[in-house]
Amino acid sequence: MTLLDFATGPGLEWSLIILVAGTIMRVVGTLFLRHGKDLSTAKVESTSGGAVRTVFNRMWPRSNFTQQISFPLLMAYIMHIGLFVVVFFFAPHIMFIEGLTGLSWGNLPSGFIYFAGAATIASMVALLIRRLTNPVLKTISSFGDYASWLITILPVVTGLMAVSHFGGRYETILALHLLSVELLFVWFPFSKLVHAIFVIPSRALLGATFERRGVKI
Repeated sequence: MTLLDFATGPGLEWSLIILVAGTIMRVVGTLFLRHGKDLSTAKVESTSGGAVRTVFNRMWPRSNFTQQISFPLLMAYIMHIGLFVVVFFFAPHIMFIEGLTGLSWGNLPSGFIYFAGAATIASMVALLIRRLTNPVLKTISSFGDYASWLITILPVVTGLMAVSHFGGRYETILALHLLSVELLFVWFPFSKLVHAIFVIPSRALLGATFERRGVKI
């Protein structure tokens, strides 16, 4: 069995099983967390407005904080948007998703995808440098933070290497790309990267809770 055979066979199958099972475990575990009963008097009948409002107004900081964090905020948006574009609008990725789920949609031009990938890498490097040079961020950063950074950037780097036929035989680089993606699948449910699943529900819950108590946010 070659490295590419493993990456497209057992490696892919087991990484997907771990991704799905691990994510379900995290979601179910969160749903079964014990909550203290809210004894406050409800100020409104419906809290859906606060839930929806909080999901969106937390996407940008308050004006008095914008200047201090404008650069890392911009880099974070470039990184997340770039990853989204590369993962969901590159033709081979769409074909892969279609093979798994049967779902398909239009792709973006390859040149745009390559630009998005390069911008993603640049923004991630900038954020890593800031983490390493900012005393507060450096102090609170853990092994998991650096591991998540590395495991996230590897598929983008190896993907660009594969499409540009750089760094070795195409089959070898493609296998390394697939293995890096599979490592990301395995790491995702057990790391801070799982915030991709929880960020919107948690914001909505916070907004609904504050709306019920009559707190403006």
